[in-house]
Amino acid sequence: MSKRILMVEDTEDNRQILRDLFAATDYELIEAADGAQGLAMARTHKPDLILMDIQLPVLDGYETTRRIKADPALRDIPVIAVTSYALSGDETKARAAGCDAYITKPFSPRLLLAKVREFLM
Repeated sequence: MSKRILMVEDTEDNRQILRDLFAATDYELIEAADGAQGLAMARTHKPDLILMDIQLPVLDGYETTRRIKADPALRDIPVIAVTSYALSGDETKARAAGCDAYITKPFSPRLLLAKVREFLM
């Protein structure tokens, strides 16, 4: 059975890049375009991993991650922040919200896939 990844990303171009990247893998990719939708989809689909943008409409990635990690049914799902936030302190803030890993955009496709595999092995 393939592992399910929830991508929470508001920018269509970025979603397409991730779709293309994961098309060549055995992972099933599901998508949400804002934090509230991402939280709802996490509850409905119980993905094996979440790729979380930080700058999102409705609920930002920090708050969405906090709510996921506060839910006993979801808290063990790894969350990887995939974000353009790359200033000093941004990774610390993402990890404080509950993100298990942090990758900045633009990202190396190999690095992102390696990080995903690390959590889904």
